[in-house]
Amino acid sequence: MKTLRTVGIGTLIWILGVTLYTLSFYVPILENVELQANMVLFVMVIPLVWMGCKLYYRNNREAHGLLLGMVFFGISAALDALITVPMLIVPNGGNYQSFFIDIKFWMIGLEFILVALMYWSANINLKTKNI
Repeated sequence: MKTLRTVGIGTLIWILGVTLYTLSFYVPILENVELQANMVLFVMVIPLVWMGCKLYYRNNREAHGLLLGMVFFGISAALDALITVPMLIVPNGGNYQSFFIDIKFWMIGLEFILVALMYWSANINLKTKNI
């Protein structure tokens, strides 16, 4: 696994995800804007992680999709702990515990892993077997 490349792509996914999450508060469609922001993030994680996998596997086919998804999620969780929680959650009355035990956080984490695994299965694993 190319560590620097993986960290860079994982950071890009996190930046885009947090940006979309934050921007969704400024376009209130639902009455519960927090639920709306989580729904936006849940939907947008699919193309973000897919794009991240496409970037990662462009010149490198050595990492398994499960591992790549777990690393992408780990990078996002670490950046959430370092930046998102202290800058966005705590000022709005939340805390680390409420953020990291929230089922929505873990559902999005599972989504990271499953999307990366699906990308690997569809685009890397099958093509390697056909060669």
